[in-house]
Amino acid sequence: MDIQQRMTAFALLGAGWVMWLLIALSVVSVAIILERAYFFAVTRDDIDTLRKELLESLRRSDLVGARKRMQSSSSFEASLATAGLDSAADGPAAATERIQGEEKISRLRMERNLAFLGTVGNNAPFVGLLGTVLGIIRAFHSLDESQGKVTAGLMMDIGEALVATAIGIMVAIPAVAAFNYYQRVIKSRLSRGGALGGDVISYLLSTRDREHTAAAE
Repeated sequence: MDIQQRMTAFALLGAGWVMWLLIALSVVSVAIILERAYFFAVTRDDIDTLRKELLESLRRSDLVGARKRMQSSSSFEASLATAGLDSAADGPAAATERIQGEEKISRLRMERNLAFLGTVGNNAPFVGLLGTVLGIIRAFHSLDESQGKVTAGLMMDIGEALVATAIGIMVAIPAVAAFNYYQRVIKSRLSRGGALGGDVISYLLSTRDREHTAAAE
């Protein structure tokens, strides 16, 4: 059997297996969407209150209290501030590096499995289109076998081909929407975390300046 015969035999399988593939991708996508929704929900905190308490502790130079409060929060924003506080004794430069490193780790944790959603969102319509092409090829084959007569089998093949494209689009839309939404959530959380980390760095810089001024006097 040459390559053309193999491709023809493959095309005559129709779009049924493509639709099952799309359904499987949809199930996995929904599972990821729900898992990420739960993950982001349990790692939330009242960042305005958290920042207010952090600033109050820093004004009192209570680094121990500030660290305990940040560690009590499950949010990624607090983890960035904690990274800076853990390196307070090493100076502002070291604390800045530590915060940047923690930010990268936090991003990786928050972006877990989101690449799958992006891939499904971008490619599901093409998979559906493949099913449509296969369905149309099978429909033409049925039309040839029936010598040009419109049969129930022919109409079924055409209907299957069109449904494949529709399913591909239906799978892609929620995947793309969820991917874009979670990317905005990640960007927002890292920005707020950066603000908390910036508060820690500002405190360390002001403390260093005061110590230098006192030493000069």
